[in-house]
Amino acid sequence: MQRRGVFHTRRTDAVLLLVAIVWGSSYLAAKTATHALPVLVVLFARYAISAIACLALVAARRKERCTRDEVRAGAVLGITQAAVLVLETYGVAHTSAANAGLIISLTIVLTPLLDRTTDNGRLPPRFFAATGVCLLAVALLMSGNGFHTPGIGDLLMLAAAVVRAAHVALVGRLTKGRAVRPLQLTTVQTAVGSALFVVPAASALPTLTRVDATVWGQLVYLALFCSVFAFLAQTWAVQKSSASRASLLLGTEPVWAVVVGVCLGGEGFTVLAALGAALMVTGTYWGQHIERTHRTTHREESPCRTTAPTSV
Repeated sequence: MQRRGVFHTRRTDAVLLLVAIVWGSSYLAAKTATHALPVLVVLFARYAISAIACLALVAARRKERCTRDEVRAGAVLGITQAAVLVLETYGVAHTSAANAGLIISLTIVLTPLLDRTTDNGRLPPRFFAATGVCLLAVALLMSGNGFHTPGIGDLLMLAAAVVRAAHVALVGRLTKGRAVRPLQLTTVQTAVGSALFVVPAASALPTLTRVDATVWGQLVYLALFCSVFAFLAQTWAVQKSSASRASLLLGTEPVWAVVVGVCLGGEGFTVLAALGAALMVTGTYWGQHIERTHRTTHREESPCRTTAPTSV
């Protein structure tokens, strides 16, 4: 019986780690795809393929169609999620995949500053110290081979981290106290995203017919693995594990972004960038630990508090 429990724990951990690896690899996949296609076409294709897959899953479960709450929340979140992906995709097109994955991890420490769905009291000063470490890390990552004016790609990724944190906080606000299911919410979000990008990308859509199978493979990978699979696998794994354990494993995403960018993408990594990467991982883990400890302590003092479902 004990061996079975250990097996299930390891299987769940393996799924969470796979999600982190997939998300970490998404930056190089997006960067490579934007070399062959316009950014807006990449975004539309990613959303459209994701929407088709999600709609097929919902259609297969006829009794689990979207509710009004899911449609309303999904419509708003679809817009904010689209804003995040616009900034991310344009950003990664003008910076390295490694830098993109590291800078976007600022979301971990920015989200608690914007989240107002819980009454956990003021965050301790140590959390802001951890945020300061992350900001120093961003400065080092933007410096490249030496201190200079930040590149447009890094600035876009910084903006994406801020908008992504606001998006995650909005998820909590719109889903709190409502019976909102992850698959249905994701389906609405991807449908809204497809609608938002179809007109801006329309004039360049014929370019999709001229790309090879490798580019199509990257688009399918971004849509089915980095979006649909990663989200549903994360939801399943969190239900089988604890939020703390899940966040620890998912927090390795920036590490995998660096590994994939350097090893598979052949990206350079200077001493300053390496120092920035180390500080970013340290700062995000430190801030994550402080926020989780603070939330747990406050919840123990207020046992009647409930939590809201989240999505990415």
